[in-house]
Amino acid sequence: MTADPLVPADFTVPRELLAPEFRLEPLGEQHNASDHAAWTDSIGHIRATPGFVGGNWPPTDGMPAERNLADLRRHAADFEGRRGFTYTVLEPAGDEVIGCVYIYPDREDPSVAAVSSWVRADRAHLDAPLYRAVSAWLTGHWPLGPVRYAER
Repeated sequence: MTADPLVPADFTVPRELLAPEFRLEPLGEQHNASDHAAWTDSIGHIRATPGFVGGNWPPTDGMPAERNLADLRRHAADFEGRRGFTYTVLEPAGDEVIGCVYIYPDREDPSVAAVSSWVRADRAHLDAPLYRAVSAWLTGHWPLGPVRYAER
């Protein structure tokens, strides 16, 4: 990953996206327990989600909550450094994690924003609405060049 910011310095990075079925906020260590439970219970579903097929995340054997916390801290540092933006997908009311959205430079072409998202298996019906909401949000409110986001 590049150390360069993904967005211009004068861009105010959104702190939330509100939709009727969910809301997004920056992923942080306060989400660790709920995030860890969300993806751990949905490994097969996530690995079958467009954008994750053939990848190595999530790990098929899971990982300890402490390692998940380290990952959340890394994502929060990337967000603060404007190098990448990870949002947790939460229930509309409350703090239950139901998914995640990642906005990072593409590894092969950093001028392209690589976006991926997942939802828990028990919220699979939200995958397409999340894709549509995030796609519209990025197009309408973010100063990104080309975006690669696997269609639903």
